[in-house]
Amino acid sequence: MNYRLIKSEPYKYSREQFVKDGTTMRDGVRNYQARNNLNAMRVGDLCFWYHSNEGKEIVGIAQVSKESYPDPTADEDPKSRVVVEVVPYKKLNNSISLEEIKKDPYLSSISLLKQQRLSVAPITEQEYEYIIKLSNS
Repeated sequence: MNYRLIKSEPYKYSREQFVKDGTTMRDGVRNYQARNNLNAMRVGDLCFWYHSNEGKEIVGIAQVSKESYPDPTADEDPKSRVVVEVVPYKKLNNSISLEEIKKDPYLSSISLLKQQRLSVAPITEQEYEYIIKLSNS
């Protein structure tokens, strides 16, 4: 199993709307690194749902339900962009803010801090488990 972090701007598409919808397609990804991260996702992989811009916090977990395919919303060549489908998996007991992540030495190498512009980024299993523990404390 692999782990990722997916960013979403809550004023455009919040976790609450995601849960209400029951599934979503992670589309609109243009950055080649983020696209490669989407292509690497497999059914069953877990992804932290991160609210960017407003809130700036990890608020829940999504699970990949369909692997990458060409982005049907792409105006240009759809093969140049891909999407994955995810379903809600779990709400965190306590959201983990960007400030908490920045202050925690154990998370100093997390992709959220090292590759801040990526909308889809890998995280390690150790980082995933650590964030779960933080959310339960």
